[in-house]
Amino acid sequence: MDLELTDRVAVVTGASKGIGLATVRTLLDEGARVVAVSRSRTSELEDLASKELTHVTADLTEPDAPARAIAAAAEAYGGVDVVVNNAGGPPPGAKLPRFTFMSLTDDDWREMFEFNLLSAVRAARAAIPLMLERGGGAIVNVSTVNARQPGAMNFDYAATKAGLSNLTMSLSDAYASQGIRVNTVSPGPVRTPWWTDDGGAADIIAAQAGASREEVLDSVAPSMMNLATGRLVSAQEVADAIVWVASPRSASTIGSDVVVDGGLLKTV
Repeated sequence: MDLELTDRVAVVTGASKGIGLATVRTLLDEGARVVAVSRSRTSELEDLASKELTHVTADLTEPDAPARAIAAAAEAYGGVDVVVNNAGGPPPGAKLPRFTFMSLTDDDWREMFEFNLLSAVRAARAAIPLMLERGGGAIVNVSTVNARQPGAMNFDYAATKAGLSNLTMSLSDAYASQGIRVNTVSPGPVRTPWWTDDGGAADIIAAQAGASREEVLDSVAPSMMNLATGRLVSAQEVADAIVWVASPRSASTIGSDVVVDGGLLKTV
């Protein structure tokens, strides 16, 4: 299927690994020109180097960083057609999951909102005028199933993603008639460095469950979350959904939430 993304200009945040890296790779495969935004470059991102890829080094918790990334896309490729607000999860220096509410400080909450919600607000604010100049575009906000199904953990993270999902609906209502589609893609647990890095989610859960990291990744976490597939989601599976939602082939997908969760959600 031709997703009609050839020569479209896409900005992807959190692009150096995991879902973001898979999204960059998939967009390039579809013929898009991509601005990859991350705090640092990884060897995997370097392997994708071409004239169709520009890297912007930015910490998206800094208020001016999203606008700088959008401006870099306009400078490099003449405009912006797609924004994928993928950067999110634990802010720099933080680790998830966090199992308590009372230990979270105001600074913890502020940092989580800066990284997961305000970075997307700022990127959209910078990109929408450029999209309107080109007759429209697509914004894909990467949320989480925890925005719909909160539990007794990750209180600050779930709240920010619920806010992001609400923002998506509001922006969609405001701009759909002007050709800008805004949607969310909500992953479940995805086998990314967030889980697999030393000290990451797998290690934290392993310490709680008395299991090894490998056992958590392969069986404990999928069982604990009652995943219908019996495994964590792959980054590529989420990237495929993101790129489809961003493409003109999904022109009537507006204000929707596309769930890629391995069957975690069991609600209608």
